[in-house]
Order: sequence, then C-alpha cells, then structure tokens
Amino acid sequence: MSESKKARMLELVEKLNDAGRAYYQESREIMSNREYDALYGELEGLEKELGITFANSPTVNVGYEVLSELPKERHESPMLSLDKTKEIEELKRFVGDQKALMSWKLDGLTIVLTYRGGKLFKAVTRGNGEVGEVITNNARVFRNIPLKIAYQGELILRGEAVIGYREFERINSEIGDADAKYKNPRNLCSGSVRQLNNEITAKRNVRFYAFSLVQAKEVDFHNSRAYQMKWLMEQGFEVVEFCEVTGDTVESEVIKFSERIAQNDFPSDGLVLIYDDIAYGQSLGRTSKFPRDSYAFKWADEVRETKLIEIEWSPSRTGLINPVAIFEPVELEGTTVSRASVHNISIMEELELGIGDKIEVYKANMIIPQIAGNLTRSGVRDIPKQCPVCRGATEIRQVANAKALYCTNPECQAKHVKSFALFVSRDALNIEGLSEATLEKFISLGYIREFADIFHLERYQEEIRSLEGFGEKSYRNLVGNAEKARTTTLPRVIYALGIANIGLANAKVICKEFRYDAEAMLRATEEELNEIPGVGGVIAKTFVDYFASEQHVRQFRDLLKELVIPEETVEEKKQIFAGVNFVITGSVEHFANRGEVKELIESLGGKVTGSVTSKTNYLINNDAASSSSKNKKANELGIPIISEERFLEMAGEE
Repeated sequence: MSESKKARMLELVEKLNDAGRAYYQESREIMSNREYDALYGELEGLEKELGITFANSPTVNVGYEVLSELPKERHESPMLSLDKTKEIEELKRFVGDQKALMSWKLDGLTIVLTYRGGKLFKAVTRGNGEVGEVITNNARVFRNIPLKIAYQGELILRGEAVIGYREFERINSEIGDADAKYKNPRNLCSGSVRQLNNEITAKRNVRFYAFSLVQAKEVDFHNSRAYQMKWLMEQGFEVVEFCEVTGDTVESEVIKFSERIAQNDFPSDGLVLIYDDIAYGQSLGRTSKFPRDSYAFKWADEVRETKLIEIEWSPSRTGLINPVAIFEPVELEGTTVSRASVHNISIMEELELGIGDKIEVYKANMIIPQIAGNLTRSGVRDIPKQCPVCRGATEIRQVANAKALYCTNPECQAKHVKSFALFVSRDALNIEGLSEATLEKFISLGYIREFADIFHLERYQEEIRSLEGFGEKSYRNLVGNAEKARTTTLPRVIYALGIANIGLANAKVICKEFRYDAEAMLRATEEELNEIPGVGGVIAKTFVDYFASEQHVRQFRDLLKELVIPEETVEEKKQIFAGVNFVITGSVEHFANRGEVKELIESLGGKVTGSVTSKTNYLINNDAASSSSKNKKANELGIPIISEERFLEMAGEE
C-alpha cells in the first residue's frame, strides 16, 4: 500500500470532519457542498481501493451504545509483565550480538485487538494478564483504529491506548469538581477506555498504538519483528515509534529517545527492547513472570536537593485549595523547575513539610515535578485560616482518605471560573488567550476578582510575565486582545454576564426593546420584560433577580466604564416572519456569511434552526439541485427550497 495514499486518507478524514463540525455544530461553512462531496467521494474510493476504513471516517456512522457492565474474557495466552532495568549496561548485555527493536514504553492501557474477515471483531483490555474486559464498542470509537483492513485472515495484535497531555489538560479543565479531576493521563485513559457508554469514550480522543503482532497466519514476515510492524502500518494501524539497535548503538539511541520525551504529547515511562529475530526470541521461552525476548528500560530519575521557600495555596472552582511547593530553582531533565504540586494536607503531613526544609525533587516520567523526600522534616505549620482569593474562612475536610483545605465562602471568585470563561468567550467579549486554566490561575493569584479587572492586567505585568508558560509576547498578546475587546455591543455585554437562561439572541431582543439604554434595563420589571415577544416569564424573572443584587449592578456599571459601545439606532421592522422557521445551508452571495442571514430573519420575527424537520417552513439553499442531506429531507417533507434571491424578495430587501 502506498504510504502517500494512506496519508491522503488521513488528511481527507481530518478535513471532512473539520468541515462537518463547523457546519453542524458551529453553523459556519468552511467548504462548499460541492467540494465536500468531491473529497468525500475521493475518500470512499481510497477506502475501497486499500480496504481500510478508519474509526473516525465520516463514511461510517459508529453507533453509540450503553452497557450495564463490561464482560470479562480470559486471554488465549497470558500477557506477562516485562523484566526491567534502569541501567544501560544491562540493555547492552540483553542485546548482545542480536539486533533488537527499541520503542517507547507508552503509559496507557494495553489492549488486544482481534480482526476477522477484515473487520474489527473484538477488543479486550490486559486486565490482570490472565483475564481482561471486553471493550469492543469503545475501541470502535478510538480516534485512529481502522474498523476495516485489507487482510482477511484472523489478526491478533497488542497495543497501547493512550490520551495525550493536551487532551488530558482539556478534559480536566472541563471538570468542575477538583476532587474529580484525573491525576494523570493514564488514569484518564483507563477510565475512558472502560466506560459503559461509548459516546463518552468517543469524546475523549483515545488513540491506539500497536506494539506487537500476535497472530496473522499465511503471511511471511521474514522472521522479523520490524517487518511485522511495517506490515501493520500497511494495514492502517499507527504503531509505536521504533528503531533498530545493536549492542553498539543501544546507548546512543537511549540518549536520543530521552532528549525527546519532554516534547512528546503522549505519556511514556521508559523504553522497550525486543529481539528482531522472531524465532530466536520465541526459542528463549519465558520465566514464571517475564518473557525472555524483551526487556524494559525505566528512566533513572534525576533527583536534586533544594530548599523549600514557601507553600503557595491555590484555590479552585470547587473551593478546594491546593498546596503547591515553591522551592529554590534547580535544573531537572534539561529545564529549570521551582514548583511542584503537593496535592493535599495529608501528603504534606506525611512529608512533614515545613518552610526552609531541605527537600529532594525529581520529574515523574521526566515530565511532572514531584517531591521525592524531605531531608530535614521540620513539620507542617501555618495552614491558612483565610482563602487567598476572597479572604473567606477556610476549613480542613476529610475527603476519601486524605485531608484537604477548602474555602467556605460561596461567593468566592475562584468558584466562578465558568462565569469568567463565558465572559471571554467568542459570542461574549471574545478575548483570545484567556483559557479556563489561565483564568483559574489569574483568579487564584488575585489578579482578577470581577469582570472589569480583565481590562487592567497591566497592574500585574511583571508577575504575569514570570509565570510558567508566559513571557513578554504572551503578556502583550493578552493585554492587546483585552484592549481590542473593549469596543463591543450591549447585547454581547448582557450575554457575557451569564444571567441564567439568557443567550445572545434573548439579549439582543431585550436591548432592542429598551432602545439600548443600560440604565432603563436595570429598572425593568418582570411585567415589562414578560411582554416582549420571545422573552417569557422565566427569562423575565432571572433578569430582574440578577439585577436585584446591588453587587451585580455595581459590577455591571464598573464594567461599562471600561467599554466602548457605539450608539445603535433602533430600526423598527415589521415582524413579517413571526412564527416562520428557516434552515440555511450552502454558500451565500448577498451576505458575508449565513450568520448575517440569520440576524435578518430574527430581526423580522423569524427563527433559524440547524436541521430540517416537519416544523421547518423554508430551506434556504442557492443550489436547489444539490444532493445534500438537508435538500433530500426537505424534498421528502415537501418543504420549499428557496434561493437567496427569493428570500430577499420575501423579506422586502429587493
């Protein structure tokens, strides 16, 4: 199989999925229907030619399924652990005069896949090595597993399911309860792979890397593990990165791998060596615990002594206040580190951690700074009685088997990270560079206490520039983006406040009704709001209740002082589309984008939805002859498909 064709398939899958996501989830179009159909046809042709279909291909719809439990299954042959060492000399002795494959030892969950008749038949976890759990439905939604392959015999292979660091951080940032956050990518991967609902697995972006071929009859592998790996690649699998080594090159290759681990997105806790000569490796047999044809190399942790300067207490959105050890900077694995999470008070007590203690630090898996030990053990003291963000009272709680510190103030700013995240989102103030993780950090450090503070981050210029992951350029970009966001519209501001049940469309309607007069809106009654078409009693009550708080009113007025809101003229338009439902698809010519069409429809009393249903009155599509799914649905239901010109006539715009 041509590698270029496989690469083209992967490129097409990514492009088509990006286009589908933009179209169906974000109501924007990044390619025309014609271009989409052409690329889709090309992908179908390549899948047929090569006999490969990837799990995330838009040509297949993988059904989601919820199970009551994961069934257990005994492995045909036990999955043994590997004997391991931290000494390179041991690796040299292992290789001897043989040739071996060296690859990453990925830190995820080992999976056994079985294919029959070219289709994925079964997926089972390693479990305890003897018995694993059947997770076939979940494997079908891994990001990169081929559901169909060219080989028609029974294929059994082993590999590692992993979740990368970026995906790990994204998922953790979306978990509100700090106690529920995953400790590391491996724990997250294990939980994701073993979900009873595989829709959850699909959202976790699990990837599978093959590392061993167990069985594929009637294929000549030339007695070579390297050949097996290349053959698996031809079948459409991603394999763990490997290289061929001899006794003379083992040390230099270990060094090359170690130099790259800090840049890898995937977690790895070492390397694996296996003899390339299959027959030779099998002839060695195994011990009661380990196979004799392979060996694991674990990174020898680089440990440094340093002095603990302080414990920084970092509040989170759940009220949990995490202790972070700040110590004199040391060089570890090629980078300078000066801080490490201690996780909770119980760990502090176990280490007897006190300011001024001489501690030992290292990087777990050469990535995450940790405290290895405390040489002087002066004891825990000065646990804060007040939250560092809101100055509210703190309390120590027993959570599971550990003691942790919590802020008891329900109004603590650190507990409202989600509201700040909404405030800076695209449809609100649209301030790029302020992710939830960054907001949480700034809030915990006291840089942001209310919305208006976002426009005065220059007060903490030096502190921000010195934060890990920041610098002069990041700081300037952030301040520049905040400055750019000062000029906005009143509906965006109202939406950005995060008032319950009030989206951007509702905010536009309310602002228009009060002629964009902010003070008049503050005086609005439930009765007045309830009379506005499309608002209703629930929205009216939440709006009035929000501004019944003097604190909210003060914060809103403080915010308005920071903003530039151009005066808007209220143009009265007849609600000629009241009660009429539209769906918009395809490219537009008379408007900048479909969003502008939607705004016009809503200004005339109409509604725009994302899918064609029996309640749809018109489908707007300039290509009425298109074979798109929306056109097909409209034709089935007898819904008129109108052009942009016809819509403009109906709207009285021509």
